[in-house]
Amino acid sequence: MRLSRTLIAALGLCAATPALAADNPLSVHVLNIQSGQPSPGIEVQLEKRTESGWKSLATDSTAESGRISALYPDDQAFTPGIYRVTFETGDWFAEHDTQTFFPEIPVPFEVTDTSQHYHIPLLLSPYGYSTYRGS
Repeated sequence: MRLSRTLIAALGLCAATPALAADNPLSVHVLNIQSGQPSPGIEVQLEKRTESGWKSLATDSTAESGRISALYPDDQAFTPGIYRVTFETGDWFAEHDTQTFFPEIPVPFEVTDTSQHYHIPLLLSPYGYSTYRGS
């Protein structure tokens, strides 16, 4: 009986985590296309363009799954504008004893509809990358 309650509680927490992340308007995912594996531990910075330059909003690192499911700060309103996520790939490749041509990968994007979720996947290799608007 005790094990059943523990399993039910754990399942409830697991189910709640995606729901909480789903409320966040911005997520990223990094996949290493050389190995076909997620890229955990890549630092990602989020900024918003202002009249005086780029304003830092958040910094986080990708999880074991290569994802950050909730990058936008919970305490700030999500407003239209030009944003940029920068993937700090140079440090990550150095930690994996791999040379790279791209020490960082900045990805600017425009938010026009704040009711939508914005997902930015990055397909990464030491000498190339690709990104697109995911869902």
